[in-house]
Parts: sequence; C-alpha cells; structure tokens
Amino acid sequence: MQEIQVDTFREEAAELLAELENSLLELEDRPDDGELVDKVFRAMHTIKGSGAMFGFERIAEFTHEVETVFDQVREGHMQVSDELINLTLAARDRIIGMLENEQDEDGDRQAAEIIASLRALAPAGTEGAVADKKQENKPQKAKSAHCTYRIYFKPHRHLLTNGTNPIALLSELREMGQCTVVVHAEEIPTLDKYEAESCYCSWDIILTTTSSAKDIRDVFIFVEDDCELRIKVVDSEVEDEKHDSTLLGEILLDRGDITDQELNAILGERKKIGEVLVEAKAVPPDKVEAALLEQEHVRNVRRQRQEKSASSGIRVSSEKLDKLVDLVGELVTVQARLNQKAGREADSDLTMIAEDVERLTDELRDNTMSIRMLPIGTLFSKFRRLVRDLSKELGKEIEMEVEGAETELDKTVIDKLNDPLVHLIRNSIDHGIELPDERKAKGKPKGGTVKLSAEHSGANVLISITDDGAGLDPEVLRRKAVEKGLVSPDAVLSDQELYGMIFAAGFSTAKEVTDVSGRGVGMDVVRRSIESLGGTIEVTSKKSVGTTIILKLPLTLAIIDGLLVQIGDGFYVMPLAAVEECAEISRQEADLAGERGMMPFRGEMFAYLSLRQQFSINGQLPDLEQVVTVRNGDGRIGFGVDRVVGQHQTVIKNLSKVYREAKGFSGATILGDGTVALILDVNMLLSVAEQKGCHGCL
Repeated sequence: MQEIQVDTFREEAAELLAELENSLLELEDRPDDGELVDKVFRAMHTIKGSGAMFGFERIAEFTHEVETVFDQVREGHMQVSDELINLTLAARDRIIGMLENEQDEDGDRQAAEIIASLRALAPAGTEGAVADKKQENKPQKAKSAHCTYRIYFKPHRHLLTNGTNPIALLSELREMGQCTVVVHAEEIPTLDKYEAESCYCSWDIILTTTSSAKDIRDVFIFVEDDCELRIKVVDSEVEDEKHDSTLLGEILLDRGDITDQELNAILGERKKIGEVLVEAKAVPPDKVEAALLEQEHVRNVRRQRQEKSASSGIRVSSEKLDKLVDLVGELVTVQARLNQKAGREADSDLTMIAEDVERLTDELRDNTMSIRMLPIGTLFSKFRRLVRDLSKELGKEIEMEVEGAETELDKTVIDKLNDPLVHLIRNSIDHGIELPDERKAKGKPKGGTVKLSAEHSGANVLISITDDGAGLDPEVLRRKAVEKGLVSPDAVLSDQELYGMIFAAGFSTAKEVTDVSGRGVGMDVVRRSIESLGGTIEVTSKKSVGTTIILKLPLTLAIIDGLLVQIGDGFYVMPLAAVEECAEISRQEADLAGERGMMPFRGEMFAYLSLRQQFSINGQLPDLEQVVTVRNGDGRIGFGVDRVVGQHQTVIKNLSKVYREAKGFSGATILGDGTVALILDVNMLLSVAEQKGCHGCL
C-alpha cells in the first residue's frame, strides 16, 4: 500500500512540477502578476507537504528553501528577477532529479549551490524556513471558492419612480451563479388602495457563486440608499468558513424571523416545525417557504460539491488502459465473427442480437478510445522551457506561440511525438530564426517566433511547426544534395522535392557543427519516427519569410476504420481515412494503366499502381478491376485491387520481428472468420509509386 502511495506522490509531483515550470515562464513575462506568484508558492508548498508525508525528506527540506524566497515575494519584500526565475527553474529540475535518484551526490552539491544562491537573493533577516500559515482572506481564495449567500432585498416604496426595475437586478444576480429567488408579496394591498408607482414586494435570494460579497453589493450600488439590503454567507466550500445551519429552525432563527423563545416552545411539538409555526401564526407561510427553499438550495449545493469531489478523477496506470484497449479489440473481432454467423444463418433473432452487440461494441470502442485521448497541449507546454533556454544559449530572442492546444490525440501517439518535435523545434531555432541584428537588418522584428499548432482533419491530426526565420534556399539545398551524392548535378527537382532533402541521413546545411545541431543527425530520425506512426511529413518554405513543417498523424494506433479489399485469395485493409473514392475499370484499361503507371478518371490523369503486380500475386485476373483512389497533397493515386469488400472495423496487431522489415505493410488484423488480413502502409506505397516514375502526377 505504501508503495502505491509513493507512486501516486511521484505522479502528482510530476504534474505539479510541469505546472510550476509553466507558471515560472509566464511569471518571467509578467513579474508583477500576484496570482502567478501565489501559484508558484502553492505548488512548492504542496510538493513540500506531500514529500514530507511520504518520506521524501530531502525534497521537503529543499523545496522549503525555495518556498521561503517566494513567501518574501508574496509579502512584497522581494521583486521577481531573471536570476530568481533561473534559480527556481534549476530548483525545479533538481526536484525531478531527487524524485528519480534519492542518493545522487552530484545532485546534492547542485542543490546546495541553488540554496546558497537563493539565500543570497533573499532580504537580510529572512529565515530559512517558512512557517505553515492559514491563508485567510486571500483574494485568490475568494475568487476560486464557491460561497452560498442569503440576500434580503426590500426596495423602498418609491423605487419604481426613479426608473429602476428590480427584476433586472435579480436577473443580474442569476448570471453570477446558481440562484433561488423567493418573492414576498404579503404587503401588496387591495386594489382600491394599490398605487401603481409603488413597490410592495421584497425578495429572498439564495445565491451560490465564486463572486465576493462586494461583487454582490455592487449589483445594488445605484439603489442601496433606496432599499433594505442584507447579505450573509450561509455556506462555503472553504473549511474555515463552513456553516451548518441547514435545519429549518436554525435558518429561521438566523434570518430573524423567529426568536429563541418561540423556537424552543415549538420544538416540543411532534409535528414538522414549519407546519407548527404556520398554525401558530408565529411565522408567515411565505417566510417558511423561503427558509425551506434556502435549506434545499444549500443541501443541493453541498451534495453537488461532494459528488464533484468524489468523481473529479481517478488515476489509472497506462498498462491497465492498454489492457482494456486490447480486450476491446478482441471484442471487436468476436463481434465481426458474430455478424458473419448471423449473415449465414439468416436467423432474424440472431441478426437482432448481432446488431445489438455491434451497437454496444461500437459505443464501448469509442468510449475506450476517448479515455486514451489527451489534449496535445500537455505535450506543447513542455517545449516552452526548451525554446526559452535554447534561445538564451544562442543569443536569440524567440517567443513560442501555441494554437489548438485542446486538440486531442491518442496518448500512445503523444508519447512517441516528444523526440521528433524536440528535433524540429531545435532545428527551427538554430537554423531557421536569425540573430537579432541580422533580423533587424532585414527589416524584421528583433524577436523571432516559433508557432506550434494542431487541428483535426478527418481521422487525422495536423501538427504544424512554423518559424518566421530565414526559410530554406532551394539552391543551397541542391548544392548540398549534389555534394553529398544524393542527386546527380543534372537532376530536375521541384522545390518541394528539394525541401524533402533535409530529411536525408547525414544532410545538413549548417556551416559549422554546434552543440545544438549541424551533424545531419536527427531529421532523418524524425521522418522515420513519423512514418512509424503511420503519418506523413511535409515542408513548405519561403526564403527570408520562414518555414512550416506539417505532420499528419492518425488519431489512434489501436483501432481504426478500414476498407477491406481482396487481391487473389488474400485480404488487405486500407485506412479508411486515406481513401477518397472507389472506381471500376475494365481489364484492358487496367493493363494499359499498369504499363503507363497512370490512368484517366473523370477527365484527369493520375498515378496508378497495381497491388497485384506490386505484391507479385499470381492467379486469374478479374474481368473488372476495382481502383481505390487516395488523395496525396494536390494529386491522387489509384491502387488496383481485385475486389472491394467494404468497410471494416480494424484492430491493429503488430507484425512479428520476422516480418517487421516487410515494406508496404504497417500491421495486421484478424477477420471474423479467423483469416489474417494485412494492413497496407499507404505512405510506403505512395513512395513506391513515386520511385516508379509516377511522382509527376502526385
């Protein structure tokens, strides 16, 4: 049990440290932001307390020192400086080291140096430890905590004559949170005594909101002198402000609707207190109704708070989640077998059962896959520190912008994207963005920008890395490619093909090798990593303007919708997201297209590749050949197959090591009858088509 708790602390500490890094980087830009200072302090305070609880005494003591300094910043005795940010970031890195290796002598020496530097920054007389203090009446608490207020609003009779509408005030209160309103109309006179310009009503409002009492009073700021207004906290999620007056008698007593003597006299009765009070005419019925509504409102708010606390989240290890996905994949396969069985038996009852199982399996699959989905912002946020540190190291001024951080992607894909994105960002900073003086000479701002963006595109996610640097020079790329022997001197290549050269092994345009880059190692690894995920990589650039690298990745690597096709006696699956449409051509047309590597369709020519020829499959050729067309950039390519079977829910299985090097296949799946179908690697097949001379049509 203790081991599980320690693992939980490590996970929570990792999340807090990631949040701490982001807060520090924001604080560097906004050093006067008190909320960010408080956020940093709270993160340190939580790590310190949890570390001490789970036996990480060294972490607790070290974090205590950093917390001391930020307490001085919160009290206004210190200013946020670049040195303080740098030291705190170094302290954050050291805490990570302590989590990973508790007996690290070099780390202990670094920790001692950081503490000494922090103490040198702190004002004279600052103690080395911060006493635990209750954070009472802190502005951030008032903003974040939900409080329930009882508001009594009784306008003076003449309020309507100055043009004030009480209903508008009540509507403004409703917009502030969960609101219950009770009107008291007992003072409305009979019609012969009624004055149309007088206000006879009053209201009790029970409001649950994150706003403060001052914010509520501001709603009535223009009528406060023309009304009777009372505002009181009756419940709060902050522990030291909680109220327990949810009993009807206590509410009425607290509201002043009944005295202690009257309440004690009534409590001797066996009836419900509200009924007795009304029968005894001690309290008007509308007052009892208001108190009952307040009681119900407060209890509902507390119940919702408890339910939210109980169901706010649950930690599940990635191994358990992967096991769940595997089981769902097996269920999908069994469901396919059931569908085939139902189709052969022609039994209506069995067909209905199969349809219900299919529906439930689809829902289970979608929900299970959604659990694996994470916002890509969790990955993007890690790179802010990389951009900051690398730009300072190279003497450049670079900002990172993020767009589409909420875009969700499979956790497995996100985990494998970290290293490729690090390479691409480092390349943009080192090769792409110029030094400040060079940018100024070109008429650009001294500070450069690296922008990371993500967006959904069908069953894929597009991730773009854009910089506003020098861009790629096609002529320079050509010279380097010829020098490296990658192309012949007389080769005719488009700019797009030249841009693709940066992903060749050993290719680099750097004039000198640095610690950051220049050895030609990394970009070829990036390409292989992206292709191993079933994705593609594309480069667009303009000299002196900038470069954009676009990664196209599948949403998930576990279960996909596929198009099942047949070639000879074998079955193959193409990712449905890659398929544009299907067509049918005669045997003669197919043979001619195979010779030319191109085929006409709907008034245009596009590349053609016969998969039967590609895989060297013998046997009787069909009289009519099916062609599956796939969009590739601005062009299309058609893959010739014997027969298109139809859509198929595909559970991806990895190929064994024996077949791992087989080109053109990304995995396999099991069909309902137990037959194994290979999943086609469309990107690899596109490369084959290009190598056969079809690239001009793609």
